Amino acid sequence: MIKISKTAAGVTFKTKVQPGASKNQIVGVYEDTLKVRISAPPVQGKANKALIQFLAEQLRVNRSQVEIISGHTTRTKTIHVIGEGTEKKLQNIIDSISV
Repeated sequence: MIKISKTAAGVTFKTKVQPGASKNQIVGVYEDTLKVRISAPPVQGKANKALIQFLAEQLRVNRSQVEIISGHTTRTKTIHVIGEGTEKKLQNIIDSISV
């Protein structure tokens, strides 16, 4: 089960990113993290930018509301998303891939 922490402005959660995939997609839950495949290569921050864009689209928020707060150079990243209702949106995404 993914650990989602509420913050004053939104939520924080961990992701495990697989860069260089054939397409962007949320694969499932790996231990306590959300596993995400990103098509961008892991060079010059391209995968990080693509991850932010992809998560913003999935959670229906602006890119500026999604931030990588740790793990910029590793596959495991801590993500902070600002916005009301983001916890419910994230939980809906998790539930839809778990079926």
